Amino acid sequence: AKRRYALRDDQWERIANFLPRREGHVGGTAKDNRLFVEAVLYRYRAGIAWRDLPERFGDFRVVHTRHTRWSESGVWKRVFEHLAEDADNEYAMIDSTIAGPINMRQVPVKKGQETKDVREQEAIGRSKGGLTTKIHATCDALGNPTGFHLTPGQAHDLQGADALLPSLLADIKALLADKAYDARERVLDLLEKSGIQSVVPPKSNRIEQREYDEDMYKIRHLIENFFAKLKQYRAIATRYDKRATNFLGAIYLAASVIWLN
Repeated sequence: AKRRYALRDDQWERIANFLPRREGHVGGTAKDNRLFVEAVLYRYRAGIAWRDLPERFGDFRVVHTRHTRWSESGVWKRVFEHLAEDADNEYAMIDSTIAGPINMRQVPVKKGQETKDVREQEAIGRSKGGLTTKIHATCDALGNPTGFHLTPGQAHDLQGADALLPSLLADIKALLADKAYDARERVLDLLEKSGIQSVVPPKSNRIEQREYDEDMYKIRHLIENFFAKLKQYRAIATRYDKRATNFLGAIYLAASVIWLN
């Protein structure tokens, strides 16, 4: 019988060879990896605490520890990047969304550390909605995700552009973005130097209003559609992780499943 939130066989086959083997285990590795991946998916999709994982997934502490290890070592990111190699780079879209309010008792602060510094390090910021994280993302021409960056929730969208745009410049022909990215030095000049069309509407307070392709701009709804799919994962829509590394690892995994669909 099909398990809730489980991967289909064809989906599993596309990523199985990109997952590490467990040391000291001969045989059964693929089965063990699949159960673990589906445990992590179940947790984030259902939006539950690790301790509430169904018994069939085994000890929740083992699952959580392994997820942390794979997040830190970049396993989830490598799986995502493998799938994203199929991106349609005719043009790209960039935008951000808020995850929060964050469901956590406290930010992990060690002795001698300032709470503010730790929040910055863990991509947690305080705004009107409480403690939040901003997920910056890029998508290809079909609305499939191609990259992510985390910042505290109150950070400007241009921080995401600073982190994500450089890796796109060699491949795309146009960039679609909203008014928040109407910045001469950090976005528009960068695109112009690379011969990339900017489909970015000018801010209303600009003295000189730039022209842009309004029909092409309408396609930008595809990145909004992607965020809607990502937020079906309840523990991502409301960030459950104290550590930014674990949260980003989960985003890479969820985005990989979106690619697999």
